[in-house]
Amino acid sequence: MGKRSRQRQKNQTAGRDSRDNAGWGAGYADIVKENKLFEHYYKEQGLVPDGEFEQFMEALREPLPATIRITGYKSHAKEILHCLKEKYFKDIQELEIDGQKIEAPQALSWYPDEQAWHTNMSRKIIRKSPLLEKFHQFLVSETESGNISRQEAVSMIPPLLLKIEPHHKILDMCAAPGSKTAQLIEMLHSDMDVPFPEGFVIANDVDNKRCYLLVHQAKRLNSPCIMVVNHDASCIPTLQIDSDGKKDILFYDRILCDVPCSGDGTMRKNIDVWKKWTTSNSLHLHGLQLRIAVRGVEQLAVGGRMVYSTCSLNPIEDEAVIAALLEKSEGALELADCSADLPGLKWMPGVTSWKLMTKEGQWFSDWSEVPSSRHTQIRPTMFPPKDPEKLASMHLERCMRILPHHQNTGGFFVAVLEKKSLMPWNKRYPKAPKGASLTQEATAKQDGVCGPPPLKKMRLFGYKEDPFVFLTEDDPVFTTIQSFYDLSPGFPKLNVLTRTHEGKKRHLYMVSKELRNVLLNNSERMKVINTGVKVWSRNSDGEEFGCAFRLAQEGIYTLQPYIRSRIIRVSVEDIKVLLTQENPFLSKLEDDAHAQAKKLGMGSIVLKYIPNPNNPAEPQCPIQLCGWRGKTSIRAFVPRNERFHYLRMLGVEVFRDKQGLGQKRRDGDKEGKEEVADEVEKEEEGAAENEEDLDLENANENGSSEPKTDSGNQGTSS
Repeated sequence: MGKRSRQRQKNQTAGRDSRDNAGWGAGYADIVKENKLFEHYYKEQGLVPDGEFEQFMEALREPLPATIRITGYKSHAKEILHCLKEKYFKDIQELEIDGQKIEAPQALSWYPDEQAWHTNMSRKIIRKSPLLEKFHQFLVSETESGNISRQEAVSMIPPLLLKIEPHHKILDMCAAPGSKTAQLIEMLHSDMDVPFPEGFVIANDVDNKRCYLLVHQAKRLNSPCIMVVNHDASCIPTLQIDSDGKKDILFYDRILCDVPCSGDGTMRKNIDVWKKWTTSNSLHLHGLQLRIAVRGVEQLAVGGRMVYSTCSLNPIEDEAVIAALLEKSEGALELADCSADLPGLKWMPGVTSWKLMTKEGQWFSDWSEVPSSRHTQIRPTMFPPKDPEKLASMHLERCMRILPHHQNTGGFFVAVLEKKSLMPWNKRYPKAPKGASLTQEATAKQDGVCGPPPLKKMRLFGYKEDPFVFLTEDDPVFTTIQSFYDLSPGFPKLNVLTRTHEGKKRHLYMVSKELRNVLLNNSERMKVINTGVKVWSRNSDGEEFGCAFRLAQEGIYTLQPYIRSRIIRVSVEDIKVLLTQENPFLSKLEDDAHAQAKKLGMGSIVLKYIPNPNNPAEPQCPIQLCGWRGKTSIRAFVPRNERFHYLRMLGVEVFRDKQGLGQKRRDGDKEGKEEVADEVEKEEEGAAENEEDLDLENANENGSSEPKTDSGNQGTSS
């Protein structure tokens, strides 16, 4: 891929960003939302049903409703939903501002389990009401701690259509800024009792800086099953894995191919598109989109499923790419019928005829009409297949186009492909030429579709990451860790890694068994930006108590199933004390927890809350916090936003006024001994051993020097 194409790919990510990071209200009132060429083009293409074109255009001029998705794993997500419905939505329903009744948020009818919501409230309205200000603070805080994601509704569709199961190996080809990646990770962890699902997600992006947005999004989910890599998707390398002692090619069960596009479906959010829209955008992108899609299906396992999606309504970027892909596949690929997969979602079937227009306004219906002077810009694959039988057999009507006026969303296109057999060029040349790389790459070149990655050692762009070093089973680090935490025999020591060859290990991370396999077999082949979840951090003070490594909050849900000592069972009241007081005496705990704590020596501990199904007023999901048992006191080491999150789940409302001073209201807690936000603030400032402080201090160690933007709203557009 040439330099210009790579630059173009970088430039065209704005559309994907703006739909992934749907914000709250639009701030571009003065841009004139008119583009005659756009209207003329889409009227001619006939994509909008008769009599609806004006509605379609009107919808594009309206600001996009804000949408949120409740993230995180199942039982926790249910608690957040309960909190939203009982605390915030009820208050909003009765609200009037300036005589206008506020429309309460509505669940997206097609998203499972009421986990996605939309609202038409603008920033202006939110600022006018203290009740809405609380709702807004809740959203900002929960977004930062990764429990809520602000994501445009249509952007949530592709992961749902992939039908992820916990054992699936998944590739997300153009993943930044990462909202869909987060969805994929959540689906892998649908059973919270399994700390290491068999499957994994490899999230790729061509832009090194944008990979750090991915790292930021993924880190909030604390999964050992995600790896972020940095490659050009159109020639992403084929990876190897060890299978029963033999080297094997890694084929993916599921691939998300959400390609760079012209983004004209994002006009409601990305207002610049009104000015900049021209037909040449789609003509420039078609080739790159097709190359990425071809590279995707080459790496898909037979029986696997790939979702191709764009936030463009343009058939040149949509059906034309799918038709060309189906034609090249000679029957190896089929479009899946997804009409019953998302009940409640309104969409238009894919089209079987379309035309092409140059930026000067000249139309072509067939390749034969294109003058040879245009042959570099316009390609045969941009036109519908001529043969009516072949066209009918492709079932392009199974593609789905979402129009903005049907359900008050952005515009979107999605197609689901299933792989029935090897791609024809892989069958034709089963053996790679001598000295060539793996079979698929070598044969793809002969097909002229997508050249193989270079055989010479990869040149690494951007920042050089620290190496991933796996510990051996007899590493001396384990001696004290094993005895101090009484790790169970099943603990996978081989999955523990560090990021340094030299000096003392500062942090220990864990990855799943399958990702370890990928890392060990492809170090020269791929550029890994980040993987693994932090499970222990070095704490020199701990050495005198028997272990130099304390538990890290990020990895506690992964690690805890293997820990058999240093656990204190705590109640709801105990957690309130631990999260609101800076360094409470052991005697502040209830009798049961106090007795357990007294038996333990000083050092790192797990504070574990197990839900009581007979008391539905309390949280019905397990909570595990890292803490420290001091001489006479006990404390929780939990980052601020997570503190707020757990307190809210326990019925404690945390709220700051505009001056940043702490306020609080206790639901069902008459005594109200502590000023919650103040105490939490003090605790954050005072605790040098705090998770957040450590993370900032060692920002580069785990490749996590990503830009952290306000309110967790990543991406280049706001």
